[in-house]
Amino acid sequence: GYPGAAALIDDPSRWRNYILHSLIETTISRDILLLTRVDKPALLRRLFELGCLYSGQILSFQKMLGQLQESGNTTTLAHYLKLLEGSGLLVGLHKYAGQKVRQRASSPKLLVLNTALMSACAPYTFEEARTQPEFWGHLVESAVGAWLVNATKGTSIEVFYWSSRNREVDFVLAKGNQRIAIEVKSTRRRTGFSGMEAFAREFPGTKTLLVGGQGIPLKAFLSGDVERLFD
Repeated sequence: GYPGAAALIDDPSRWRNYILHSLIETTISRDILLLTRVDKPALLRRLFELGCLYSGQILSFQKMLGQLQESGNTTTLAHYLKLLEGSGLLVGLHKYAGQKVRQRASSPKLLVLNTALMSACAPYTFEEARTQPEFWGHLVESAVGAWLVNATKGTSIEVFYWSSRNREVDFVLAKGNQRIAIEVKSTRRRTGFSGMEAFAREFPGTKTLLVGGQGIPLKAFLSGDVERLFD
């Protein structure tokens, strides 16, 4: 988390200003632009903003170029996304495919590495965000994804997503030959789990977990040990 912002939690305007200027802009300007050659700094900044807007969603590099109205190439975007990942801001998850080559060729699932980044860039207060089901769903999913990515650093566990024929698994954890498919729910409303069922059929032996909703409470999951999920 960002301890410096904790004291501003009751002042949303100052909190947002702190995240945007003291954290995001400082990180991009000092940790990336001063240390690495970036030919299109404006593109890198817009890519980060796009990542916050689409956090928790799969977006191809071609669609990113269209959204950014940029004539650059996908290789540049992929490189900038890696720079943002290295600075702890944004990551593009690969699709789980069982084969490294197919994983690297997949469209990335954008994910902020701290939901404060997503919240600060959004036009909603906390109360307003709770009334926006789509945004709130992506925010909750991003919180789980950010925790998984941060918690697995320095371990042999890799974090992916999976999709096929309009069926999706929010997150896939892979450790050697072991796999865990994770579905995230932001409400207690009962819905189908066709994505996890399809994934389990394609990759037998997969452990499945439901987080939020009728499954593991979010607070309990985010307070746990990621290694123990494989027990």
